[in-house]
Amino acid sequence: MVDGPLMSPSVLNADLSRLHAEVAKISGVADMIHLDVMDNHFVPNLTFGLPVIEALIQGSSIRADCHLMIDDPDRWAPGYAAAGAYSVTFHLEAAREPQALCTAIRDAGARSGVAVKPGTGVEALDRLGEAVDMILVMTVEPGFGGQSFMGDMLDKVRQARSIADRADGDVWVQVDGGVGPETIEACAGAGANVFVAGSAVFRSDDPAKMVEHLRNLAQSAPA
Repeated sequence: MVDGPLMSPSVLNADLSRLHAEVAKISGVADMIHLDVMDNHFVPNLTFGLPVIEALIQGSSIRADCHLMIDDPDRWAPGYAAAGAYSVTFHLEAAREPQALCTAIRDAGARSGVAVKPGTGVEALDRLGEAVDMILVMTVEPGFGGQSFMGDMLDKVRQARSIADRADGDVWVQVDGGVGPETIEACAGAGANVFVAGSAVFRSDDPAKMVEHLRNLAQSAPA
């Protein structure tokens, strides 16, 4: 089980021309690095794909937390696990066979995650049984960093926590979007235990110090 909050800073608002150097800034303090893969089809933005992530995994000791905002994850997601990603998350809205895909990701060596957009309920995740290792609740519309946190998603975080607690395995609840010093305590209080912060970390003067600050805020949040 997770012992305390896990921090997974997103590189979406880092300097992508210096990706290894940017990741190195938080490698000693963050638990994972959140890598947003966008295909300009599922979301209206284009970032990077498997070759970049393979190179980052090979050149860094930090665990890769891959968030696939792409069409046809049934075809592509297991490849990210096979490349050495620690966690691979796909969107429920894009998958044809989400339960089978979770199993394929696990079989390829990664934890399986399922994400939902703000307009998608988490109730369907109950039907996936024990196949899911992490539920990602998007607290902004996926596609771009720097957006404002959607406070009405906190009820969905609570629902996700309830689903996770009913499962037999170690199911994590992740939040992504607008997470920073002003919002992370509410997310933790609602039941999240994995936190994706992009702008708050990489646009700060000291990314490593900000990661520790966010962790402390989440740790001290009232249940």
